[in-house]
This record gives sequence, C-alpha cells and structure tokens, in this order.
Amino acid sequence: MSAVSSAAARPVDSGSLPWLIIAAGSIVAMFTFGPRSAMGFFQLPMLAETGWDRTTFGLAMALQNLCWGLGQPFFGAVADKFGTWRVLALSGLLYAAGLFLMAFANAPIWLHIGGGVLVGLGVASGSFGIVLSAFARNVAPEQRSFAFGIGTAAGSAGMFLFAPLSQGLISAYGWSDSLVYLGVLMLLVPFFAIPLRGNAASGRQSEMLYKQTIGEALKEALGHKSYLLLVSGFFVCGYQVAFITAHFPAYIGDIGIDARYAVIALALIGFFNIIGSLSAGFIGQRYSKPYFLALIYLARSVAVTAFLLLPQSPTSVIIFAIVMGLLWLSTVPPTNALVAIMFGTRHLGLLGGIVFLSHQIGSFLGVWMGGYLYDRFGSYDPVWWLGVALGVFAAIVHWPIEERRVLRPAMA
Repeated sequence: MSAVSSAAARPVDSGSLPWLIIAAGSIVAMFTFGPRSAMGFFQLPMLAETGWDRTTFGLAMALQNLCWGLGQPFFGAVADKFGTWRVLALSGLLYAAGLFLMAFANAPIWLHIGGGVLVGLGVASGSFGIVLSAFARNVAPEQRSFAFGIGTAAGSAGMFLFAPLSQGLISAYGWSDSLVYLGVLMLLVPFFAIPLRGNAASGRQSEMLYKQTIGEALKEALGHKSYLLLVSGFFVCGYQVAFITAHFPAYIGDIGIDARYAVIALALIGFFNIIGSLSAGFIGQRYSKPYFLALIYLARSVAVTAFLLLPQSPTSVIIFAIVMGLLWLSTVPPTNALVAIMFGTRHLGLLGGIVFLSHQIGSFLGVWMGGYLYDRFGSYDPVWWLGVALGVFAAIVHWPIEERRVLRPAMA
C-alpha cells in the first residue's frame, strides 16, 4: 500500500480542526452580518433626504428580518442537499442587488424590495445557519460548540468593522453611494466561500448520518418538546437584538446624546460580541447549554432595566454597549449546538433554519414595533420594556430543555 493510500485509510484525528473551512466560513459570516448590522446608520440621513417617516424605514428592516427568517430553512435545506457553496454564491448576488436597489430607491416600495426582501434573502442564504452547518459536518461533535463560537465571533467582527466603516462612508460620500460600495463588497462572498463546497453527505461526519427524508426530519423535530422550547426561546433573541440594531442610533439622538456615541456603541457591541461568542463556544462545550442560555436572557433583561432606570449619559451608553456585546450573539453557539446534539447533522441546515425563523419573526416585531410605537407614542420605552419581559420568558422556557440526542430506532 502506498504512503498516500495509507494516510487516506487512517481515521481522521478528531482533535484537529479544519482551519481552511473555518477561516473561509468566518470571512463569509463577517461579510454577510456586517452591512445588515449597520442599517441603523442609514435611517436618519435617508429619511432626511426622502421625507419618509420611521415607520417606513422600520417596515423595510422588519421585512429584511422576516425574509431572512423565512428564507433560512429553505436555503438550509438546499445547502444540505446541493452544497453550501452554491447557496453562499447566491447570497453574495442577492445581497449586492438588494443594496444597489436600496441605494437608488425613489419610493418606499423599492426600499422595501431592495433593503427588505432582497437583502433579507441575501442574509438568509449566507448567514450563520448555512456556515455553521458546514462547520458541523467537518468538526468532531465534542468541538462543535467551540467551532460555532469562532464562526459567530466572525459575524460579530463584521458588526465591529462595518459600524465605523458605514458611518465613515456616509460622512464622506452620502448614504446612497455608501450602499453601492457595500454592495460591491458583497460580490466578494462567492470567492471566499469556495472552500465550503460540499453538502450534508460530505465531510468528516458524513458516515454518522441518520437517513431521513425532509418530511421525517420535520415530523420528528416538531414533535420534540425540547426543540419546540428552543424555537420559542430564540424568538426573544431576535426581538431584542434587531430592535437595538435598527433603532439604537436614533434612540441615542432622542435622549440628547451626541450621534458619534451611537457609532461607538455599535462598534463596542461588535467588539465585545467577539469575546462573548468565543466564550459562549468555550462554555457550551463544558457546561449545560440550556442553563447557560437561560442565564444569558436573564442578564439581558437586567442590563436593559439598569440602562433605562439609571441616569443616561455617554458613559452609561458605553457600559450598556459593552454588556450587551458580551451577551449579543452568545446565544448562537449553544443554540445551534443543541440542534446538532438532538438531531445530528443530516438536516441541520433545515432544522437550524426553523429555529432561526423563530428568531427572525421576533426580529420583525422588534424592528417594526420600534418604528410604529415611536411614531404613535413618541417614545421607544414600550418596546424596551417588552424586551425585558420577553427576556424573563426566554429564561423560563430554556431551563427545562434536555441536552441529549432524540430517541430513535436502532441505527444499522
């Protein structure tokens, strides 16, 4: 037997990580999460020039989040079957088209189609669910939580980088040209995604797959109590983070704090999000993921309550941004890891996508209600306090989740 064939015959070292795949997926996550997390900076300059109200912009961002959620299970299933790279290449094209259309929108309908539907579908086909599913099938189960933390941290880095980048572009070139430049950047996604070729039948963990049709997988998941609790809890994460992403810059201005602190705050959220995501991946490998998730949601409610009740100042904005950054996407690694533990990787793109659909329904309501209730009452306070109550709800529903594989007939 040749040296090459001998090497091929040896089992893969479960302790090694596929760093090329992780690096490529992390860059894609950074690109796809970056621009959409900076949309709040475009709200005031766009509305000042067009004369539209905040409800109009809020509806576009709400549609973006809803299309992200609705598209996630579909694109996840397509990636499972036909390959991750094809879906990520489509993501770059959809994302760029949406930003271009948003840049030249001369009526609300084009803002809603471009910045809402197309950007939403672009994020859906290139976001965490797609990338982390590719990680899962190439990483040993005991290392998935850590790998998921790396991918999530990369998305956080996108938020950290694109917040000042977007604000700088707007200051230098205006909001319309800035969207065009961001759209051009999205056209790089298909090239960075090349190492992520392959579908659910490929990768290191393919030999462990449990054979199911999509219908069987859906029936099993939707009849599983812990999965349903996970779906309901992740709704809250979407509500909380999407509201802050879309409306925090405007809120900062409303309470009389200099607009530059909004840039600083979102950049800090992105930076500390990196730390929080990596830490969540590390903690999730060693401790109970459901209990950890419950504590994250409780901590968010405490942080928002303190921010609203204590005197608000540039200092309090910075402290709030640091705390929320640590908690921001720290829910993603343990949530995705729980889905993989429960059902394996065969339909992880689809089942993780359904969990994320719940997240994006929450995002839709958080963004839309932020604009609607502000226009109705002149204040964001009702949306903040509802988020506090939902955080407590999420902590309660995560506590009884069982962190174990679903019971199945004996596998051959």
